[in-house]
Amino acid sequence: MSVLNISSKKLIVGAAIPMAVVASGAMVWQSSYSAFSATTASPTNNWSAGTVALSDDDSNTAMFTASNLKPGATGTKCIAVTSTGSLASTVKLYGTNYDTTNGLAGNLNLKIEEGTGATTASCTGFTGASTLYDGAMSAFGTTKTSFATGVSSWAPTGGTATKAYRITYSLSSSTPDSAQGGTAALGFTWESQNS
Repeated sequence: MSVLNISSKKLIVGAAIPMAVVASGAMVWQSSYSAFSATTASPTNNWSAGTVALSDDDSNTAMFTASNLKPGATGTKCIAVTSTGSLASTVKLYGTNYDTTNGLAGNLNLKIEEGTGATTASCTGFTGASTLYDGAMSAFGTTKTSFATGVSSWAPTGGTATKAYRITYSLSSSTPDSAQGGTAALGFTWESQNS
């Protein structure tokens, strides 16, 4: 009797192992497929910076090289400045590298006009829109020295735009003898900053 009990236990245990494997497999299958899911996405995003850019048509040469001036002497030159930046900006004109001896710059008058229709090669066709400065070179050279203190009313909106500038100097007819042999130097800088 005891042998029969042992064999019957072996049979029961042998049948229980395959059933346990089937049951655990069913549980794994159930847990693998127990959740719904969904996603949404924005495709690859991109960023790029805008630009401010200025150029002029003077081929990197000085507008004026005037010598042997005498009281009453005058001269005029034009330059075209082009903005090609993509951003709206403000353009200002100011002086750089100012220097003078014998007080000559105090007797030289500068008139700076902003407009259209002229190039460095010729002021023919210049149409003035506004006068940006009309006074002593010495005052311009010492007070209009940066973007913050510069002069201009030009505000390009982005893309390509050009302004013409006409600059006229004149040596006062009442320049004193003490200015003889004197010198004056001044650079012109146009700077653009995005607005």
